[in-house]
Amino acid sequence: MSEHIGLIEQRRAKQLLLAQQQKPPTQLLERPWISVKDDDPTQFSVKIMTWNVATCPVSRRELFPTSDCLKAHQRGHLIHEEIERQDADILCMQEVDRLEKLCPMLEKAGYSHQYASGPNKKHGCLIAFKSSLFSLSEHKIVFYDDEEIRPDGSPMQRIGQSFVTRNIGLIVGLQRLDNADLGITVATTHLFWHPRQAGILKREVTRFGQSDALRQRWPSILAGDFNFTPSDPAYSLLTRTTLLPEHEEYLRPSYVVHKSVDPTVPIAPSSQPAADADEGGGTEAQDPDRVITNARVASQKDGLLDSSELVKLFSESPKARSAYDAALSRYLHLEPGQDVPVWGTAPEQMDPANPGFYEPAYTSYTHYWKSVLDYIFVLESDRVASRSTGVLSPLPGAALDPGLPQKTICGSDHLPLVAEIKFNSL
Repeated sequence: MSEHIGLIEQRRAKQLLLAQQQKPPTQLLERPWISVKDDDPTQFSVKIMTWNVATCPVSRRELFPTSDCLKAHQRGHLIHEEIERQDADILCMQEVDRLEKLCPMLEKAGYSHQYASGPNKKHGCLIAFKSSLFSLSEHKIVFYDDEEIRPDGSPMQRIGQSFVTRNIGLIVGLQRLDNADLGITVATTHLFWHPRQAGILKREVTRFGQSDALRQRWPSILAGDFNFTPSDPAYSLLTRTTLLPEHEEYLRPSYVVHKSVDPTVPIAPSSQPAADADEGGGTEAQDPDRVITNARVASQKDGLLDSSELVKLFSESPKARSAYDAALSRYLHLEPGQDVPVWGTAPEQMDPANPGFYEPAYTSYTHYWKSVLDYIFVLESDRVASRSTGVLSPLPGAALDPGLPQKTICGSDHLPLVAEIKFNSL
């Protein structure tokens, strides 16, 4: 019997060695860790990572003419290696497919996970967590297309949407194994750029936390691909619950109803079908930001939220604070002169007093599209104080040329964000 077991172990060791030898060598670009001085007491901390891993960009090859790793087998090991080297306590991932490849890697790295996708979508959102630190207490899926934004009116008016996206938000409650009273609510998503979905997510995360006596004392984090920049209306609504005059002008072209909501809308002869009726309704090369084709002008019966209603929706739940914006703001004030590429200086010119100035200069960088779309937000709370005490350093555009994905830089067209956040009960 012992000889048989010994042969099995030898065979396993040989298979493991062979697998390691067959793993393609990579030289992924190193990103330094920025630590922010912090001497305050801490009850517990988490290291959280969010990443849009870009499902199947090979099907949209024309959008990535400078990439050298569009096929899944070229990018898969790069994705896995990045996850392993960041070693976060919690992972939030978007555009996740090929679960048969990803999940065994996550399990081997010590993660449990929860996955969800929208109706008939081939990719979805995933939240993974270190099984040595947390257990899953509950989860919820938010189907934005079905969520009501007002209690009265016709069914169309209660939902008030301009485009069927099939997008979802995934929310989990994670309970700490070392102290059952402590835990964290985490949500991830891939949004349509209009503020409606961001407002619904913030509302539903708040409701999720309030629905359980234990979770009421837990902090809440929203992390994912939000598909808007720090200068956009949705960012202002999330962080300040206000809209500036230029935001209202920016939103004006969005007051339309797409054929996916109203099938009677004719298709324009020169237009193509919406790209997968997906997160943006177009291609990044065309900047889906922000013209919706195959649509009609909205009327009152459609129930789209006006500016005052958007402000009301966001005001009914706590403000959000960006982990990167807070950490880099404090770091650059404590360490003036450090060269950290942030949104407010390049590529945007922004008032340093405005929320969003200290977001990374880029979180998505392709030949055609270079912007900030990804965030890690913490909801304000009168029960839990939070502090962002470290982040994975942003990268300048010069380090990302000629455009992602690249074998030696990143296996996705989005860069991962990683933040350390410390919490203390008030």
